[in-house]
Amino acid sequence: MSDKPHVLIFAPWYQPAMRRLDEISVTHHLYLASDKQAFLEEHGSKCTSIGTMHHCPASLMDAVPNLKLILNFGVGYDGVDITAATERGVKVVNTPDVLNDCVADMAMALALAGRRKVVQADRYTRRGEWRKRGDFEYVNNFHHSKIGILGLGRIGLEIANRCAAFKMDICYHQRTKRSDVEYRYFSKLADMAAAVDILIAIIPGGDSTKNIIDKEIIEALGPQGLLVNVARGTVVDNAALASALKDGRLGAAALDVFPNEPEVPEDLLNIEDNLILTPHMASATHYTRMAMGMVLYNNLQALQDGQPLLTPVN
Repeated sequence: MSDKPHVLIFAPWYQPAMRRLDEISVTHHLYLASDKQAFLEEHGSKCTSIGTMHHCPASLMDAVPNLKLILNFGVGYDGVDITAATERGVKVVNTPDVLNDCVADMAMALALAGRRKVVQADRYTRRGEWRKRGDFEYVNNFHHSKIGILGLGRIGLEIANRCAAFKMDICYHQRTKRSDVEYRYFSKLADMAAAVDILIAIIPGGDSTKNIIDKEIIEALGPQGLLVNVARGTVVDNAALASALKDGRLGAAALDVFPNEPEVPEDLLNIEDNLILTPHMASATHYTRMAMGMVLYNNLQALQDGQPLLTPVN
């Protein structure tokens, strides 16, 4: 009988990284079970850890009575009931830092594609419109544009670094002003939205940020503005966004995240001319997903060795 700890996998992540977890633990894959209740009754009491992506309710914790640790694959943990975990003496870890560069890269890719209409130009070329109708429409420049970053944390700073290379006028908004940067700070999000060409959201999800980008912010960004969301789908009022994109009150948007993934609001799916949609892939490179998995691997190893956890949330 193995003396390895048992881990209940609630939601899977990058398979090579999950296979590495099998080196130091016995994994039980709940998401594959046809009868999940029976699976939990059989394996729940064996497990001391839960592995998941962004989501872990209190009810699942209760089904794992010997739970010590929740391994959350990702930086965001708004779907993990942190209060319930803390009340039960359960530690939660996430995977910060290792995905900063890839998410920042994707934010820039979406911003570039949105301003230069790369996706629309691809469609135009493939349909033969270039030959039939002549050159593609003129678009907005990316370099020297004004960019507002909503959330100047680890990833926000990496986005700012990249924007500096494009000679952009950089500003930011969050709850408190940073003392270690020279970028212009806006205490009001609406004021920043009105002052910039591009607004990039990279803040945590949760109740405190739900629909923070609402009708007022969208309209402040305006008919020439571009909204990029690589944060959480819940930070944008997607109904207001769809309406503004359709009638021209907002110039364009590029979204990598949605409120109820993998579902995408029908109102958004029907918009092509000024909207780019990607399937929550900002950190989805082989390199980064392996690095994220190894952060969880190292946290589990630390728990086994009686060492401090590396990336504790609570």
